[in-house]
Amino acid sequence: MPQKKNPTLKDPELYEELREDGASKRKAARISNAAAQEGRSAIGRKGGKSGDYEDWTVPRLRQRAKEIGLKGYSSQRKSELIHALRNS
Repeated sequence: MPQKKNPTLKDPELYEELREDGASKRKAARISNAAAQEGRSAIGRKGGKSGDYEDWTVPRLRQRAKEIGLKGYSSQRKSELIHALRNS
């Protein structure tokens, strides 16, 4: 009896597409299994929506700048922080 290449994959076709697009093995397996269970269209609707930077406070913008490694953010005004974050 022939064995499957990876018996834990529920949607091997989607897995291979994701791997070709550069996804890691773990990420591709997680997405393909979720898509097989819930349907591909349901998976595409998942995910959050981040608010506009204009709605963020200056301390939150500075925290985000620090998280992504921007330099000189502590002396920037809100508009400068937003520009730096969008262009990083």
